[in-house]
Amino acid sequence: MTTFLTLLHLALFCLVSLRVLSRNQLDAHTRSAWILVLLALPFLGLILYLLIGEIHFSGPDRRRIDAAVAATRPAVLASGSAPDLPRWGPASGFATSINGFGMTQGNRAELLDSPDGARARMIEDMDAATESISVLYYIWLEDQTGRNVAEAMIRAAGRGVRCRAMIDAIGSHSFIASDTWRRMKEAGVGTSVTLPLGNPLRTIFQRRPDLRNHRKITVIDGRICHCGSQNCADPAFLPKAKFAPWVDVMARYEGPVAHQMNLLFAQNWLADDPGELADFTRPVAGFEDGFPAQAVGTGPNIGRNVAAQLFARVIGTARREVIITTPYFVPGEEVCSAILAAAFAGARVTLIVPRRNDSGFVAPASRSFYPQLTEAGVTIAEYQGGLLHSKIITVDGETTFMGSSNMDIRSFGLNFENDILLHDRNFTAAIRRRQMEYLASAVLVTPEEVRGWSIARRIWNNAFATIGPLL
Repeated sequence: MTTFLTLLHLALFCLVSLRVLSRNQLDAHTRSAWILVLLALPFLGLILYLLIGEIHFSGPDRRRIDAAVAATRPAVLASGSAPDLPRWGPASGFATSINGFGMTQGNRAELLDSPDGARARMIEDMDAATESISVLYYIWLEDQTGRNVAEAMIRAAGRGVRCRAMIDAIGSHSFIASDTWRRMKEAGVGTSVTLPLGNPLRTIFQRRPDLRNHRKITVIDGRICHCGSQNCADPAFLPKAKFAPWVDVMARYEGPVAHQMNLLFAQNWLADDPGELADFTRPVAGFEDGFPAQAVGTGPNIGRNVAAQLFARVIGTARREVIITTPYFVPGEEVCSAILAAAFAGARVTLIVPRRNDSGFVAPASRSFYPQLTEAGVTIAEYQGGLLHSKIITVDGETTFMGSSNMDIRSFGLNFENDILLHDRNFTAAIRRRQMEYLASAVLVTPEEVRGWSIARRIWNNAFATIGPLL
């Protein structure tokens, strides 16, 4: 029996290893890691590979999303102009190549006080809505924030505003069964659950089961959008209260970029209700004193590592300064190389991350990058005032990239994300001041401290970084 199992394991190992080697979507390090796992974990490694080895996305969910993207394509292409590369740089051009959103002109933005001020401002906009409210949240909790937003949508639906609410099946699983979600439906709010698991066996064959819609989109009347890192939840975030408060950043945008974000929402919504396309296609005029900005939507329907390439290009435009704020820092080689290149080229690079992370995997994996970053002169600061959940890159005091995307492998390939790339000194200065507030509440990680880490700690950190590409 033992001989049979050994031969079976070797046969399966050879077959699956050939599969791993044939996949162009896997880089060399990921292929090597999977082959080691398949060899070291008889049968279990095969099961793991079948579940999470490939970022496959097919079946009815994929076909519906592809159809919605195709339906919105003319409006997307009309929503912005081709990038002016001499002015806005290659990052803008690359962002446009992802899903067609060009640079828009004439936008305004307001950095909101977090967290209560941000939610109060959003509900104020919802209460003033006259045509439509569209929201998509990865996490919507049955807490004070969750109920307040729901009540605002119920009020709007009651006065004839077309309201749509979409949530992720896993991130908001408890809210789906809540009394508040039921009341929203009864009040006439259109509701939809994205990426439901359904039959688990069928789901596994159609798509990787842990693909998630991580977007945080709020659009009012097609011309105002709220974009940032905050889910529809209190900063106390009861599911992980010991890491609270969640420290987020939110901004309110007016102008054509809000129309682009509405179209990005439509690409998810129309997958379930394709008859509503006309509601999303009306363009929005810009303001004479506004600034250029463009929406960016990434996800498993776009292609592996596209988001990582965009992060690398944004960072690569730096001449003087890059400040990165992210809760989950597992950048992979491409983005890490871009950060190192910026530092070696003479830019001041600052990385601000949480000191305590809610992910036991991410914390050591993040720190595996510290030795090379600190030796290159990157300033690393670990925020102490809760879980820093803001996702921001500012470059040279002129460019801001912010939204839902983390600087990790999940956001780079597994999650649907939404972000905004903009060029404006005044708004970027406000965002940078917020980052400086984070820095003032952080502890600096010095090169001497990192060099003093024990061998055991280095092995621990690097072990988690090694398996990162597999997850």
